[in-house]
This record gives sequence, C-alpha cells and structure tokens, in this order.
Amino acid sequence: MHFDGHKSDEMSHSGMLAVARGLVTTFVLLAFWWITVLLFKPAPFILPGPDRVVVALWGQASSLLHHAGITLVEIILGLFLGIIFGVLTAISVNAFPLAKRYIMPIIVASQALPVFAIAPLLVLWFGLGLGSKVAMATLIIYFPVASALNDGLARADRNFIDIARMYGASPWQILSKFRMPAAMPSLASGIRVAATVAPIGAVVGEWVGASGGLGYVINQANARMQTDTVFAGLILLVLMVVLLRFVIDLILDKLVFWSPRTNFTYA
Repeated sequence: MHFDGHKSDEMSHSGMLAVARGLVTTFVLLAFWWITVLLFKPAPFILPGPDRVVVALWGQASSLLHHAGITLVEIILGLFLGIIFGVLTAISVNAFPLAKRYIMPIIVASQALPVFAIAPLLVLWFGLGLGSKVAMATLIIYFPVASALNDGLARADRNFIDIARMYGASPWQILSKFRMPAAMPSLASGIRVAATVAPIGAVVGEWVGASGGLGYVINQANARMQTDTVFAGLILLVLMVVLLRFVIDLILDKLVFWSPRTNFTYA
C-alpha cells in the first residue's frame, strides 16, 4: 500500500511539473510573438498580434466551437476505426504467415502516397460529409497502430512461447495470454503517435472539400486573408490535440499498468 501511494504521489508530481513546463513554454512563445509584432509591425494579414487573435476567438467563439466539435467527432471516429483496423491487421499478419508476406508490403507502400493525393479520391468516393474525413483520419491513424502492434507481437519472448507450447497451449491461448500482453506497450506507443497525428487526416479532408470543421474555417479565412481567424482556428486545433493526447495517456496508463513509463533524469 505504501508503494502504491508513493507511486501515485510521484505521478501526480510529474503531472504538475508537466503542466508547469507547458505553461512556461506557452508564456515564452506568447511573449516572443508579442515582441516580434511590436518590433517589426507586420501587416495584420501577415502576422496579427495576440490581441487580434484573442478578439477573433472571443467574437467568433460560438462558430469556432461548432466547427471544432465537427473536427473532434471526425478525429475520434477516425481514431476508433484506425485502432480497430490496425489491431486486426497486426494480429492477422502474425497469425497467418501468408498474410504477413503479402499484406505488410502493401501497407508499407501505401504510406508513400501523400495524403493530399488521396484526399480528393476519398471525397469523390465518400462525399463532402463526415465519411471522407473519417476515412482520411482512419488511414492516417491505421499505420502507426498496425506497425507498432506488429512489431510488439513479433518481439514477444520466445522462451515463454516455447514453454506455453510444451504445456499444450493453443495458438489462441499463446496470443491472448503471452504475445498480446507483451505487445501492449508497443501498441500503446503506436496509439500515442496516432492520437498526435489524427487531426492531420481530418483537417486535410476538410481542406479538400467540406462544409464544416476547423480545416474548413482555416481554409476559408486564409482565402479572405483573415489571418487572425486562421490563428484562432489553429489554437483551437492545438488545444484539441493536447487534450486528446492527455486523455489517451491517462487511459493507456491504466490499461498497460504492468509496464509504466519511466521518467529519466540526467545530471
């Protein structure tokens, strides 16, 4: 019990330090931004000051939050589907050698295609609505999840697997009791990467063709040279990603409790 309390206090202290560092970094960036505007006096459509962006955020709060909600739904749906398909693919290619031989090269080759080249096709196939954005987000998220879990399953301790086979464990028992638990830290890393890049798919899809979402707002504002609105949309997008990553970290730390992350301190 004492160990659990100490670990909880350590995690709480680490979280507070992370928040404090984030606030300091944000303050430094804001100060640098403000000083740059004061010294060089760029035109507002080139670089608006923080005050103009705050006014845009406040004045368009209702509209921006509405569009942010659309983008958040696209990201969450894409994250869910990308994780499901990624996990199923990784399990399949490890369970069936033939699948690994033929499917993994296709998956790797697909990542060479730039997202901007795929987005118009997805809009053509799935329309201008939610479907094309979710499909794009799913594609972006799918690869890091499938790749991370595939690597984790392939690196499971061979000695444990051999012992399990000696005692007559079935392939499904070996997968569920030995290989999957060993691969969960790798899967968690892949999901953390996916949560960070998830907005790319949704926003790119909104740029190509949409009637709502932060990508749509940013694209329209940029065309009208309303750079303060562009910055307001970007700030909301960043806050959304940070919050999503924070929630994902909390969930994964609970799920993969037997393999906690270690914070190294260098002297």
